[in-house]
Amino acid sequence: MRALIIEDEIDLAHFLASLLKKSGFSTDLSHDGEQGSFLGRSNNYDLIITDYSLPKLDGRSLITEIRQDGKNVPILMLSVRSSSLDKVNVLDAGADDYLSKPFAADEFLARVRALVRRPQPIQSNPLQFHDLILDAQKFKVSRKNKNIKLTNKEFSLLQYLMLNAGQIIPRDVLLEHVWDGETDPFSNTLETHIMRLRQKIDQQKPKLIHNIASRGYKLDISA
Repeated sequence: MRALIIEDEIDLAHFLASLLKKSGFSTDLSHDGEQGSFLGRSNNYDLIITDYSLPKLDGRSLITEIRQDGKNVPILMLSVRSSSLDKVNVLDAGADDYLSKPFAADEFLARVRALVRRPQPIQSNPLQFHDLILDAQKFKVSRKNKNIKLTNKEFSLLQYLMLNAGQIIPRDVLLEHVWDGETDPFSNTLETHIMRLRQKIDQQKPKLIHNIASRGYKLDISA
């Protein structure tokens, strides 16, 4: 999954990014509202986290721009403002949740999990394709009742493939959703992770992860 963090407090932004990366997210960072709005409207994110008070464009305005562009991504607003009026204004602008600063890391991650589950409830339950099972809540993958150990990035890649099982997913879409915006599209990062996934997942038949020449990758019983 991929998240955008819009926060002008640099240390806080990197702290939030580290929390999300431990939870399986790739992250993009922005430190002002104008750039944050542009990134939010130009890319497909699974989650956006934004501060209220930002340089160039405030959080409420950038949320309005993102919603007016037709983006339905879950948005969590962070702010030192805690009045009911502020919260109502932000929610009315299109935010999905509001968290007052300061906050505990556990509460932040709980809000994130709730938001990510909301638009796609299937993510809160184990995913299954053929004899392959992925449980995001327990960070557990098994095939034919045999547990398979994956890295965070391998887990995120497999989760995205399973959520789109049977569909050919272009290479650039996988890079966009599983890696962050700084990943070199000409590197072999994706191919390396696909190879490792195959070594772990496809030791048994039938083979599930397929390379569709010049088109992308697909999770299926047959290519």
